[in-house]
Amino acid sequence: MVTGGIGSGKSAVCEVLEDLGWLRIEADKVGHQVLQPAGAGFDEVSRLWPGVVADGVIDRRALGRVVFGDPEELSRLEAITHPLIFGQIEQLVAGAGENSVVVETPLRNVTPSGEWLTVVVDATDEVRLERVVSRGLSNDEAVERMRSQPSRSEWLAIGDLILPNHDDLEQLSDTVRQAVDGYGVPG
Repeated sequence: MVTGGIGSGKSAVCEVLEDLGWLRIEADKVGHQVLQPAGAGFDEVSRLWPGVVADGVIDRRALGRVVFGDPEELSRLEAITHPLIFGQIEQLVAGAGENSVVVETPLRNVTPSGEWLTVVVDATDEVRLERVVSRGLSNDEAVERMRSQPSRSEWLAIGDLILPNHDDLEQLSDTVRQAVDGYGVPG
C-alpha cells in the first residue's frame, strides 16, 4: 500500500511501480466510481448533501468544500464511502492472482485484508502545498485539505518504508526502484 499526504507523490511512486509491471489500484478512482450516479454511494451522499449535486452528478469539488472544512462532515462522508471503496478494492486485489499489486490510497491505517507493506511517500509541507496549488486548488483550499489529513509526523509514524520525495521525479524513480530491489519484490 502506498500512502501519504496530499501532494506527497503517491501517484508518482505508483506510476514507477506500474511501469515495472505492477497492477495499480487507485483508491481515489474507486471513490469516484462510488460517487457516480450509478455508484453504490451516490444516493446516500446526494441525500445528505443535496447542494453538491448539479445536473444529476455529485460535484466533487463542492463536496470537498463542505467536508474538508468540517471534521464531522468528513467523518460522515467517510463512514459512507470507505466501506464501499475498500470492498471494491478487495475484489480487485482478489482478481489480481499472483501479480504484484500496489494500492494507492490517501488514507492511513486503512488497508485491504491480508498483509501489506505500508509505504509512506514523504515530502515537506511546503513542497506538498506548492504541488497541490499547481494542480489548480487555491492556496486556502490546499491548506484546508492538508489540515484535514494527518500531520507529516503522523504519516511517518505509520510507515513500514518511507520514500523521500523532496526532489525531482528522476530521483524519486531511482528511490522506488532501489526499494523494490531491496525488498526482493518482482519488478
